[in-house]
Amino acid sequence: MKILVLGATGRVGSYIVARALEDQHTITALVRDPHKLQLHHKHLCVIQGNAYNKQDVERAMGNVDVVVSALNTDGGDTLSATLPLILEAMTQQNLKRIITIGTAGILQSRVTPTILRYQSTESKQKSTFAAQEHQRVFEQLQQSDMDWTIVCPTYLPDGGYTGIYRVERNFLPEGGTQISVADTADFAYQQILSEEFLKTRVGIAY
Repeated sequence: MKILVLGATGRVGSYIVARALEDQHTITALVRDPHKLQLHHKHLCVIQGNAYNKQDVERAMGNVDVVVSALNTDGGDTLSATLPLILEAMTQQNLKRIITIGTAGILQSRVTPTILRYQSTESKQKSTFAAQEHQRVFEQLQQSDMDWTIVCPTYLPDGGYTGIYRVERNFLPEGGTQISVADTADFAYQQILSEEFLKTRVGIAY
């Protein structure tokens, strides 16, 4: 499998890259600073560039089978501004499968299922900016014809792999309060070869 990873130097993205290389997949990583990716592997192709740049995205998209976006908001519109470029490049390459890392805030609220968690009393976040940015991505993916999956972790501390976690379509697993970076990456990685959660959000927590 040939996988493009965006956000490969981030917490979740770097785990996904390492795991995929262990399984001998071929990885293309589009990164702003190649020095931040402390990996050298015969199956790793590092492209220096920026997801805001259409030509860089198109260059990275060549000859891949699936796209994994572990980009974060960077405190701005990174997600919603870059996704149209990603989707356009995917269309040009006849690619359909994209997996993104979202946030539990864009899952449906258990208290008020007609609204999202970040819009309800369920959310403890003081700022809604990041959730709103992730919501824009969700809406863009819904309007696309891609086979998308949004992995939506709750509180995401650094932590090792356990492989013991719960997932639920469109909702956060009941009582879930946190999930490690490694386990989030593990589940996202598994979606590369799975069709179980196409065109849906997936809540993940312990």
